[in-house]
Amino acid sequence: MTVLAVARRVLFVLGLPAMLFTVWWYSTADSANFYFPPVPDVLNAFTTVWTGERLSTDVLPSVIRLAQGYSLAVVVGVALGTLVGTRPAVRAVLEPVLELFRAIPPPVLVPVIMLFAGIGDMMKVLVIVSGCVWPVLLNTVEGVRAVDEVLSDTCRSYGISGTARLRHLVLRSASPQIVTGMRQALSIGIILMVISEMFAASNGLGFTIVQFQRSFAIPEMWSGVLLLGLLGFGLSVLFRLLENRVLAWYHGLRRAQRSS
Repeated sequence: MTVLAVARRVLFVLGLPAMLFTVWWYSTADSANFYFPPVPDVLNAFTTVWTGERLSTDVLPSVIRLAQGYSLAVVVGVALGTLVGTRPAVRAVLEPVLELFRAIPPPVLVPVIMLFAGIGDMMKVLVIVSGCVWPVLLNTVEGVRAVDEVLSDTCRSYGISGTARLRHLVLRSASPQIVTGMRQALSIGIILMVISEMFAASNGLGFTIVQFQRSFAIPEMWSGVLLLGLLGFGLSVLFRLLENRVLAWYHGLRRAQRSS
């Protein structure tokens, strides 16, 4: 990739965020509105609040809960999605139930989960799982059901079955859609991480932002919102790097098909 191509790609990725930040800066430069402070005030609050003790007392617990809930949702979603996608009888039985639970907004389940899991970290992890599992599960089902019949017949002809067939054919063929579901689940997980920490919490990003809002520490509140945006952006970039590594074969195949 040439230097010009790299520069064009960086400009494409950072151009819109830079433009939006510039608009935010100049639109609030002379702001006298208490609820919309100038950007320098927000940045000063950011460096004061989020570079000290709160990194370990609020940011780290939130990230750990997100990682735990997201990982559990991926494991459950892929396992159950593979079972539903490969077994028509199981799909016929579970599909109505899955559609029913999928239609329930995860924030509504927070009080219910609190009844069974209490108000500790387990509740917050389960709230994240309750929302993240659906994109992974449904994309896994569709990916497994879309396995190429020719490849399936080839495996059968060569006697490849059981775990080997599941690993090398089914999951590999479905992996692009599974990764798509994981990408969708990541953004949902960040949202539910914040929502879960607004209920009966004593730390975390959601808890801290609400505390700032209730105490009318507005620049600090906006600094928390900015941190959430940066966290989401960083996780998205990290996920894209992992995706490019895991699905290198798939992206290479797509490029070869476009060039042919």
